[in-house]
Amino acid sequence: MSAQIKLDESDREILTRLNQEYVDAFMNADVEWYREYLADDFEVIESDGSVLNKSDFLRHTAKGPDVVDYKLDQVEIRIYGDVAVVRATGIWTGKNGFQGLSRYTDVYLKTAKGWRTVSAQITRAARSEPRGRYKRPKI
Repeated sequence: MSAQIKLDESDREILTRLNQEYVDAFMNADVEWYREYLADDFEVIESDGSVLNKSDFLRHTAKGPDVVDYKLDQVEIRIYGDVAVVRATGIWTGKNGFQGLSRYTDVYLKTAKGWRTVSAQITRAARSEPRGRYKRPKI
């Protein structure tokens, strides 16, 4: 049996909504949404490897997104009691028209105020097909 606790459907729905709202807040530079739903000790590892705390992240968010479009492709939610892990893949288009893929992991904690994001990590790739000797499809 998996260590994963059976998902409470209402928690799944809430986390699905929060995940989409997180992306929407990114696209709309919605600092107030993040101020409410990020934990005070939130930290993110950005796609360039930089680590930002909540204050730094809010300042960065206020500048607006570096992409013109972002669509979620796959979202996986796992709940372990009062902790949830959201892993997702999205397809983005940069301001220069360049397209890429991002994968991220967000960690949520269920608090008296509801689910709050405590940690995030983002990885971006220029292309979505597998690379590397052992990841290429056989011909």
